[in-house]
Amino acid sequence: MSERIAVFGDKESIYGFAALGLDTYYFNPDEDYVSVFRKLCQSGNYGIIYVTEAAAVFLDKEIAKYRSEPSPAIILIPGVSGNTGEGLSAVRLSVEKAVGSDIFSD
Repeated sequence: MSERIAVFGDKESIYGFAALGLDTYYFNPDEDYVSVFRKLCQSGNYGIIYVTEAAAVFLDKEIAKYRSEPSPAIILIPGVSGNTGEGLSAVRLSVEKAVGSDIFSD
């Protein structure tokens, strides 16, 4: 398993991650972003891929393909436009699947 980490999202949200040594890939809805994301997932170079919630909206089907795979772990993070709640929702579903019940419910 790879120890490298990638971050995929809009430039404003992720450019700072490069300073931490993470590989950044910019999301542009006018380009073939699905192909770029697919290459990241299939390369075997990354154990973790952070995706901004805004970019994840466009990658729903692709992200779903990798949810049941052990690697890479795809983790949604908020971007500069704010938190949409998708990241927390994804964590909740993952925990529910692992534990067998929604431990976050009130």
